[in-house]
Amino acid sequence: MAKLYFYYSAMNAGKTTTLLQSAHNYQERGLRTLLFTPALDDRYGVGQITSRIGLQRAAYAFAPSDDLLEHIQTAHHEEPVACVLVDEAQFLSPQQVLQLTRVVDELDIPVLCYGLRTDFRGEPFEGSKYLLAWAEELGEIKTVDETGKKAIMNARLDEAGNQVFSGDVVDIGHHYVAQSRKRFQLSRISPVALPDEP
Repeated sequence: MAKLYFYYSAMNAGKTTTLLQSAHNYQERGLRTLLFTPALDDRYGVGQITSRIGLQRAAYAFAPSDDLLEHIQTAHHEEPVACVLVDEAQFLSPQQVLQLTRVVDELDIPVLCYGLRTDFRGEPFEGSKYLLAWAEELGEIKTVDETGKKAIMNARLDEAGNQVFSGDVVDIGHHYVAQSRKRFQLSRISPVALPDEP
């Protein structure tokens, strides 16, 4: 029975490498996969899923307005799809997460999503919020920070290597590091980001 999976981690834990290995496993057995990546992630070219160890595959570059269910239905009608894999799944819209649940429930195709839970401010990404709520299977890909502690946060650094706590939520690039919650200094985030006390 097909399921919706969400594999999450902090930065640089190997999410993309794991996704590409999963796609390879299907392909090696003669099974067709569809790969998706957000169009806004153009670090290695639009529509390219690239791991830090150099593995790369072409993928469909989706925009927030794209109907993923319709795209997958059309592709599946032309040639059966065995699995759908989504890189940087935190950038899915809530509607797209719902569309992926329908891919699983109506088309009986497993969907494997890989992404971050939180942004550089410690706030949950919209796509991740709904994946955490609606996926049947959740899996953590673990990593550590430079002190050896379990890293669950994603810190953004400025040009001088100092952690920053404000700015645009999306800033594609390599100026991020995985940190433990203690090192991240969660107490320094803006109070407006937290719910009011009763």
